[in-house]
Amino acid sequence: MTPVFKPLMVIPLYNHAATVSGVAREVTRLYPDTLVVDDGSTDGGAATLDGLPLTVTRHEKNRGKGAAIVTAARWARARGFTHLVTIDADGQHFPDDIARLLAEGRAQPGAIIIGERDFHTPNVPAASRFGRKFSAFWARVQTGVTVGDIQSGLRLYPLAVFACLRPGARRYAFEVEVVIKALWHGFTVSGVPVRVWYPPARERVSHFHRWRDNFWVALLNTRLTARALLPVPHRQFTADDAGNITSLNPFKVVIAQLRRRENPLRLGLSAAWGVFWGALALPGARQVALLWGVGWFNLNRLVAFSAEKLALPPLVPALCIEAGYFIRHGEWLTEFSWRTLGGQFFERFWEWVLGSLIVAPALALTVGATVYALGLALRKGVAHGARLVK
Repeated sequence: MTPVFKPLMVIPLYNHAATVSGVAREVTRLYPDTLVVDDGSTDGGAATLDGLPLTVTRHEKNRGKGAAIVTAARWARARGFTHLVTIDADGQHFPDDIARLLAEGRAQPGAIIIGERDFHTPNVPAASRFGRKFSAFWARVQTGVTVGDIQSGLRLYPLAVFACLRPGARRYAFEVEVVIKALWHGFTVSGVPVRVWYPPARERVSHFHRWRDNFWVALLNTRLTARALLPVPHRQFTADDAGNITSLNPFKVVIAQLRRRENPLRLGLSAAWGVFWGALALPGARQVALLWGVGWFNLNRLVAFSAEKLALPPLVPALCIEAGYFIRHGEWLTEFSWRTLGGQFFERFWEWVLGSLIVAPALALTVGATVYALGLALRKGVAHGARLVK
């Protein structure tokens, strides 16, 4: 059964009276399902939309672009839509390019699709060039994934993203936070090239507040980076056969991949690679290594990432600490108290790191061999059944 694909066009609006009607006119010419979320504008921009075939909803006070997108998501979900396409009201993007996002969205209905702006065009602000590179750097640190244009205002969201995630930001930082958290939780983020237009600097209208919004972006990156360093796994989501997003059970994923009769050795190596990096005490860096190895060695992505979740706290870190403690002291840690776990935190931390050098490869070998053996057994069982049928 092919999943339903029903996108809603969304134009967040805040004091862009001079440009919003032109954007809305082009969008509605191409797509009849269009919503404008007026985020407390004071320049009468919504009045310029009279007569256009669209819906306008309004925040009485300015709450931020992220809040406008969340409002649109609630409105869309209540009316049976499956995706949002957001396009800025400032005329920077070309509505014709929405078709590129929709084509990619149909091919990947569970993915966030970002319109990656072509900066080989006149009048691109230096701040935009720097901001894109700066945000891409931090996204790579926080997720291990390269995102081409995390600040673009032209993007497609599956509504399931908003049902599964809880972004805290409500202004410009929202668009960065939702992408980072989506990657953490197993969603795919893809980019398609789009055009962009910037007016000369003297004609440009921007509501980005240099000090306030940069402060919130910096605070967000600090918070996201700190979370990325914690050895606590993120809950994972995936699409079922009907296209519905469900919580990912690592055991079920591995079993499902085994039943697909894929190469048992590849599955075993994928499981071993995931468990190894999941157990190793290298927060942050291990996600980068895990992603790199999956691509470089052509491993099964689902199995590798699911196996990583098998190394869940507190069991595996506790095993690592016990192993590290034994290596250092020749005996097991038997006292678990505030003094041994809190007051001696740095000692336990180094024991966790030391012990993980033993536990990670041991677990990887055990899990990888188990998955390989199960794969061989299933393959032989299927072959034996086929011979009996003949």
